[in-house]
Amino acid sequence: MTTLQLENLRKQFAPDVIPVKDISLSVEDGEFLTLLGPSGCGKSTLLRLIAGLEQPTAGAVKIGGNVLNDIAPGDRNMAMVFQSYALYPHMNVSENISTSLRLKNVPQEEIKRRIANVSEKLGLGHLLNRKPSALSGGQRQRVALARALVRDPEVFLLDEPLSNLDALLREQVRQELKELFKSQNKPVVYVTHDQTEAMTLSSKVAVLLDGIIQQLDPPRRIYTHPANKFVAGFVGSPQMNLLTLNCNQNKAILGDYGFPLPQKGQSAKMIDMGLRPEDIHIATPEDELTVEGHVFLEENFGREVLLSVKVKGSDQTLRALIPPDDEWDNENIKLGWSHRQMHWFDAQSGERIEAADSPVLAS
Repeated sequence: MTTLQLENLRKQFAPDVIPVKDISLSVEDGEFLTLLGPSGCGKSTLLRLIAGLEQPTAGAVKIGGNVLNDIAPGDRNMAMVFQSYALYPHMNVSENISTSLRLKNVPQEEIKRRIANVSEKLGLGHLLNRKPSALSGGQRQRVALARALVRDPEVFLLDEPLSNLDALLREQVRQELKELFKSQNKPVVYVTHDQTEAMTLSSKVAVLLDGIIQQLDPPRRIYTHPANKFVAGFVGSPQMNLLTLNCNQNKAILGDYGFPLPQKGQSAKMIDMGLRPEDIHIATPEDELTVEGHVFLEENFGREVLLSVKVKGSDQTLRALIPPDDEWDNENIKLGWSHRQMHWFDAQSGERIEAADSPVLAS
């Protein structure tokens, strides 16, 4: 069993440039960990520290309990797939795939066996004699993956490998990646700023900001139970409604409406309320919470319509994701939702305030 461990890992380039700050985590065999965050959050630097392309200022990278800090990148038995395909243009597909094996003087028969095995998995058998210039973007990405797989490494590292593909091809390759790495049963660390990739591929997601892990959890829990305001706003499309509201008499005030505060937030003078657009609907008589307002923007996505609604008595906006066959009055729309779908965050720290009756999902 292979376990990748990061212990109190830190990277500092200058007194005020610290892209990775005291990060600890572990990735077991068969786990797919995605490092998710905006540009500059430290995710690519963290991947380079794991690979040995950067040396940590403090902390340790371990595999199976062995510290790798002083081990050269080529000796760490890790395979890395980069954002650029990094294929040799003068070599054909077979030669590109086998580069690392030939450098290690692996016997020719073993090289042929491994190439045949990995090319069958990735559908590259008919392309082995082609040069990279004769391949499509998706085919080049498969060759880059094959070059990593053929090494049979202990750990796979992937740095935004789908970012150069168009949307349709990205979806196709994403599905193939999930099946492929499930069968490998090795630790996988994947870097992306694309939340769709993170949510669909991963068994665990680490959301990073300013070199610090904001939340490390399974994708579903990150979506339903964000640890702070940043995670709530970063994960989810359309973005969660996040409104800063004044508080009065144990209620958060939104225009003409008041919403009961969670018990731990009842002393607050201000609070941040979160509500996902997909959790809001055209109000029915059964709804616990409702507001009225007027629609000032409609965005039609085909299967859904995103309505931007100015709440009555307020200059605040709620966005609601509504089925296109629902009926509403743009001048006087009434929206509803359940209090169990609301998220609360401290207005100062941004940390989640847990409501006593919020559903707590198992991780």
